[in-house]
Amino acid sequence: MSAPEPTALLQPEGSLAASLASSGITELLAQLDRELIGLAPVKARIRDIAALLLVDKLRAARGFSAGAPSLHMCFTGNPGTGKTTVAMRMAQILHQLGYVRRGHLVAVTRDDLVGQYIGHTAPKTKEILKKAMGGVLFIDEAYYLYRPENERDYGQEAIEILLQVMENNRDDLVVILAGYKDRMDRFFESNPGMSSRVAHHISFPDYRLEELRRIADLMLAEMQYHFDDESRAMFTDYLARRMAQPHFANARSVRNALDRARLRHASRLLDDPAMIVDDEALTTITASDLLASRVFAAPAAE
Repeated sequence: MSAPEPTALLQPEGSLAASLASSGITELLAQLDRELIGLAPVKARIRDIAALLLVDKLRAARGFSAGAPSLHMCFTGNPGTGKTTVAMRMAQILHQLGYVRRGHLVAVTRDDLVGQYIGHTAPKTKEILKKAMGGVLFIDEAYYLYRPENERDYGQEAIEILLQVMENNRDDLVVILAGYKDRMDRFFESNPGMSSRVAHHISFPDYRLEELRRIADLMLAEMQYHFDDESRAMFTDYLARRMAQPHFANARSVRNALDRARLRHASRLLDDPAMIVDDEALTTITASDLLASRVFAAPAAE
């Protein structure tokens, strides 16, 4: 989706809603709502940021003061809560409003930025920053950049380069830091320069059981599969059990469970050569495709 010309965003008179619609942001926000189940507070905050940026554009066009906004962000929450997807949509919104040139997302971790020996970190970090210019740099588990317990760690060098670019190139690059909230809090406490450059902190809540079930339906529909009545009820039971176990990763765990169910579904069809493999058989996940999961071998949580 290409960004509209700046004049298309600047209505001389009229409602903010009309300007929002003409900017194309309404369509992007609707797409985000379709893609992500739940997360109402996150979606509301993204809309607020979009509205603020649009108002700043309108104010500047009409001769009012509009200071350069600080757009660097921090997304906190557990794995699988939609942080990367929201970052992608945020990049598109910023592009639509003319705050970044290209609107692409470059997603990285510590290993993409930090080298293993002296002189290795600076070129790695600068190469990633070069790729991200004109868009959004998304650093997942950003707190791993800072390892004070290791005197020979080169993460601090990457942080110093990032800080300089975040300040000097903030009109051409937006950095989004992501990770667990408690670890990100400690990271900011240890790096006040980074904390002062991040204006927007958005918390991503865990999904509820019903939301995860809806996410599963959406994922299956995208792959052109569906549950039958028995398997739908069994998958709800699966989710309740899995959520009580360690290392549950929200929508990521749902996708992994569906991928394993598809494997069992394919094996079941292959193991029954007499089966008539019609469209219904090819697209239906049954209870047997779920029951083999190790999750059902453990007792259900009280």
